[in-house]
Amino acid sequence: MAKSRSFFVCQNCGAVAARWQGRCESCGEWNSIAEESDPGPTALRVTRGRAIELEGLAGSDRPAERIVTGIDEFDRVTGGGFVPGSVLLLGGEPGIGKSTVLIQACAALARRGERVIYISGEEAVAQVRLRAARLSLADAPVELASATQVEDILATCATGKRAALIVIDSIQTMHTEVAPSAPGTVTQVRASAQALLRHAKTSGSTIILVGHVTKDGQVAGPRVVEHMVDAVLSFEGDAAHHFRMLRASKNRFGATGEIGVFEMTGLGLAEVANPSAIFLAGRDASAPGAAVFAGMEGQRPMLIEIQALVAPTSLGTPRRAVVGFDQNRLSMILAVLEAHGGLKLGMHDVYLNVAGGLRADEPAGDLAAAAALVSSLTGAVLPADQAFFGEIGLSGAIRPVIHAGMRLREAAKLGFHQAVLAQSQQINDDERRAGLILRPCADVAQLVAAIAQTAPRAR
Repeated sequence: MAKSRSFFVCQNCGAVAARWQGRCESCGEWNSIAEESDPGPTALRVTRGRAIELEGLAGSDRPAERIVTGIDEFDRVTGGGFVPGSVLLLGGEPGIGKSTVLIQACAALARRGERVIYISGEEAVAQVRLRAARLSLADAPVELASATQVEDILATCATGKRAALIVIDSIQTMHTEVAPSAPGTVTQVRASAQALLRHAKTSGSTIILVGHVTKDGQVAGPRVVEHMVDAVLSFEGDAAHHFRMLRASKNRFGATGEIGVFEMTGLGLAEVANPSAIFLAGRDASAPGAAVFAGMEGQRPMLIEIQALVAPTSLGTPRRAVVGFDQNRLSMILAVLEAHGGLKLGMHDVYLNVAGGLRADEPAGDLAAAAALVSSLTGAVLPADQAFFGEIGLSGAIRPVIHAGMRLREAAKLGFHQAVLAQSQQINDDERRAGLILRPCADVAQLVAAIAQTAPRAR
């Protein structure tokens, strides 16, 4: 027998090192290298390959129909339902609601006559039943099992009727006999995911892999798993809020960046059909420092409130605190307001917050953030029926953004009558029929002047 040897693998990026070291040279992560064993070289059998049949781009084969769960927000993120034979990776922080939304999706499919298998590697069957009973889903014919051996799971799924959906909770607890390493290591995660992926492609079952996340919010394990799967979903939310967002960062069968909004209730996760109205409910329209941003989340327009507080500082270095907004973009907006808007913010603390626990990541939120900052500094109250969207350049110019028509129609649907946008924004006749009064703005100097005109005289 060949003697086994040991090697060292980074559990964050999968890089292999000849010896143990405290810091991975590939990704820079500390204390992420672990020792794994290799059974040694095996005899290789050289076989002649066979020619495969090549086909053209145009074909008569119709794509398989998607498997619709009936949960509209979940189906929206997946692109209209599950594609048979696809593999999805779902990540999220502990306790955010991953198992809850999956057991709800499993129950919805099982009640429609589909075979659904739920494999839990972290909980016993009794614990899963307790959750289902709490969610009033105990009557759904979902097949449960608590197992961690991949070969046993695949043998079970191969018996009987083809399963429409298989949930593996979680991939970090699975282990296969092909890899001799411990469960959760890079080698085991990669080998287990490969075996499950092969079963999905050959059987036509949809498989959802639940993945742990690191402290940075990234899915734990090798990044090669994210390349192997067909879709990568992340379940986001703040423990201080009831809302949860299911976001698709990769989807081979749908749009990326699409989100589904849920609200955590006593009976599980409830869908939020109109998230804009929920996130704008209860806002104080008479207070300065608040601007409504007409943003886009995937293909869905969404109105959210950006709040700013600019106050004189007593410290030598002013504070810059941000929640739900990019820190670097805030620094750029502040620099542009000082250089081209005539504002003096060097001796002021700046706090910026996106209400509702959301994140405003797209550049179109620059104009709303700048308006909120100017409003807080001058004390001017922005009109309650006014929405903002536009990108700010380093020259101070306000640049146009995409999907202006969808933003305007969403604002008009929620009762807004005005929209501040870039002067160079192309608006067609259909978009003008939204009924909003458009207020074009060329640069930040014009924005500051327009807001300062409504500021209290004492300022």
